[in-house]
Amino acid sequence: MIPQMCLTDAALRFGGTLVNPDGYFSAVSINSRTTKSGDLFVAIEGDKYDAHSYLSNVADKISGAVVSRLNKTLDIPQWVVQDTTKALGDLARLRRDKFQGIVVALTGSSGKTSVKEAIAMILSQANRVHATSGNLNNHFGVPLTLLAMDSKTDIAVIEMGASAMGEIDYLSTIAKPDIALVNNAQSAHIEGFGSLEAIALAKAEIYQSLTSDGTAVLNLDQPWVEQWLDIIGQRKCISFSMTEHGADLFAKDIKDTGDGYFSFVLCINTKLAGVCTEQVVRLNHPGVHSISNGLAAAACAFAAGASLTEIVRGLENVALIPGRLQRNVLSDNCVLIDDSYNANPDSFKTAIDVLSMTNSYRILVMGDMGELGAHAEKSHREIGAYAKKAHLNALYAVGTDSAVASEEFEGQHFPDQDSLIDSLKTRIVELESQHESITILVKGSRSSVMENIVQAFVSGGKSSC
Repeated sequence: MIPQMCLTDAALRFGGTLVNPDGYFSAVSINSRTTKSGDLFVAIEGDKYDAHSYLSNVADKISGAVVSRLNKTLDIPQWVVQDTTKALGDLARLRRDKFQGIVVALTGSSGKTSVKEAIAMILSQANRVHATSGNLNNHFGVPLTLLAMDSKTDIAVIEMGASAMGEIDYLSTIAKPDIALVNNAQSAHIEGFGSLEAIALAKAEIYQSLTSDGTAVLNLDQPWVEQWLDIIGQRKCISFSMTEHGADLFAKDIKDTGDGYFSFVLCINTKLAGVCTEQVVRLNHPGVHSISNGLAAAACAFAAGASLTEIVRGLENVALIPGRLQRNVLSDNCVLIDDSYNANPDSFKTAIDVLSMTNSYRILVMGDMGELGAHAEKSHREIGAYAKKAHLNALYAVGTDSAVASEEFEGQHFPDQDSLIDSLKTRIVELESQHESITILVKGSRSSVMENIVQAFVSGGKSSC
């Protein structure tokens, strides 16, 4: 059961005006279409929408509303504030302050959701875990995640995303993590930050939010370690690395088990565990980067009290995430890897590495990468060159920016997705008639909606893995 809260507490602490008191509630909604009986409705105002317009539609079933403009025609509790988005965060602060369990928070340019899911899987073996749903990691998703914690929750695992300086700091002041991780700092959303150095500093805002007895989890394989250590200061720090055997948790004996999948020996250093403990981990997520993600999750889970046995079992059983290097079998000879969820230059190269490890005819289907600003042309050209150097057999590109990647690779560029799909289907038939084994990787940013291309093939495929 989710603990009950009241609007009086919020108004007393954060100000505003409470009309028709009091509003008691357990659940909070910002979407009139999914609002349930007894919910508190927060009327969010955006650039293109204003939820105040839908207040009358839900007034007969909600326990109260948070508004920036009082609706005098409705006889329901209304907390009138200047900014309803900030008020949503303030409500989450109230919930967080009453939570007696552990909060693990993580951010990074890539791998956040994968690491979050792995942490939750590991810790759920011995705890009641509440984690971010999907990738609801922004200034709406983080407060809603905290507000949805029930009274039996032992550990909350909170994913945080950002596209500008200060956003991680804001989210961290709400979540108040006990354990904090920056998974990595790469060129995702570089348009909003201006430089890689700025991204690294922005991600490190999560460390600044830690109290003196909090634990920072540090990726020693990142080039920003010294800057991050300065921010971490005297706080407890648990490190991990794929290469540094002096880290608190590290990998050794990394082995390619075929088609881009890996196993490794997970080691917990003597100075952390009292004795050196190690165990083999066989990952069911492809890519070398999955080892780093696994180590990150292991370090966070260890900080929260997980045993080595629980860590290994969790890492080996964490589910694949749709749209993230998910394999789909289209036929006996053809596999499509769906990595369409999102893209930045670093994650694109990682995906190409996975494709290059397959023993087959390798086709990259590329859509544009968004939010790169002035770096767009250079970044897309680099992906084309990287794919060529990886000895992929073909590149099929769609989107304005991807044209330069196609040019660099000497691949094919299409004016729209339909023409790309038609051409690729024809090519698959030709290759299968020659008894070729084929692997197709589909990737692009959210704005490129590359999942449409995936669906065009998977809907008629043989099975999905």
